[in-house]
Formats: sequence, C-alpha cells, structure tokens
Amino acid sequence: MDPTIIDVEASGFGRGSYPIEVGVALPDTSTHCFLIRPDAAWTHWDSAAESLHHIDRQTLLRHGRSPAEVAGALNRLLAGARVYSDAWSHDLSWLGRLHEVSGVPQGYRLESLRVLLSEAQAAIWHQTKSRVIEQMALTRHRASSDALIIQETLRRTREAEAAQATGERRLASR
Repeated sequence: MDPTIIDVEASGFGRGSYPIEVGVALPDTSTHCFLIRPDAAWTHWDSAAESLHHIDRQTLLRHGRSPAEVAGALNRLLAGARVYSDAWSHDLSWLGRLHEVSGVPQGYRLESLRVLLSEAQAAIWHQTKSRVIEQMALTRHRASSDALIIQETLRRTREAEAAQATGERRLASR
C-alpha cells in the first residue's frame, strides 16, 4: 500500500514564510487540496515563490480557508496517521505554523520521505521523478499534484528495486 504523502506550498522560504496551500495524496491515490487564507500576522510574501506555485495573495484572501478550518480538515483526513514529506524540514515548520496560529493541535505525524527509501531507490529518485512528471503531464505546480507525483515516484522506485532484485535472484540461480 502506498503511504500518505503531504506537500506544502508557502509564501516563500525562510523567516516569516507561512503555508498557503496543503495537498495530500492518500494511499488510494485520491487527493485533497486546501488553500489557506493568510492569518492577519502573516505578511511575508516572496514573488519568486508566487511565480513557482502561481498562487497570488489575492486568490488566497478570496478563496482560501482559515488556518483553523484547514488544520481541522487535515486532522479529520489524517487522524493519527503517519504522513510523509519530501521537504520535511520546511513542511514541518509550515504545518507547525498552521496548527499554532489556529490553536488546533496537530493530529497526525509528519515524517521524512527519506525514511522510506533504500539507497537503490534514492539513487534513481530524481530520474524517476522526472519521468513521472513528464508522463503524468500535470500542468499545475500545486500541492496536491506534487503529493501525487511524489507518491507515484515512490511506487515506481519500489517496483524498479524489486525488479532488479528478482533479476539478480534469477541470475544467481542459474
């Protein structure tokens, strides 16, 4: 079974940045995406980050859900689950900010995707991810699409490792 993957888009990087969108890919490959309306104290905005995720602040103010709504929705969706991120240190910080400002304790556990990868998988990760991106042809760089890409890349690297091990066993038995 595929693990649950989470991805966070943010207002920028570094001090003062905050989450603006959270995407989740569940084990059944269904996805959920939440735009976050910035808290009044969240003012940092990086135009370079905006050019990457194509979400402007006005869209968040108009269509985003409050931090409390998003934190509550994530807790209901992920209740007690272990979820994985390929950018653990950033996502941990941004999800921490989301839950802190909302006053809603985090009800799921965030882990680094790296704990799931063997060395063989890590060695082929980037080339596999490039192929997944090309083949899935998802046109938007958004959190739920990114979570699905990460999940599919993990699945394919696992399959490649298993196929290699099967081939090696066949050769050894000859």
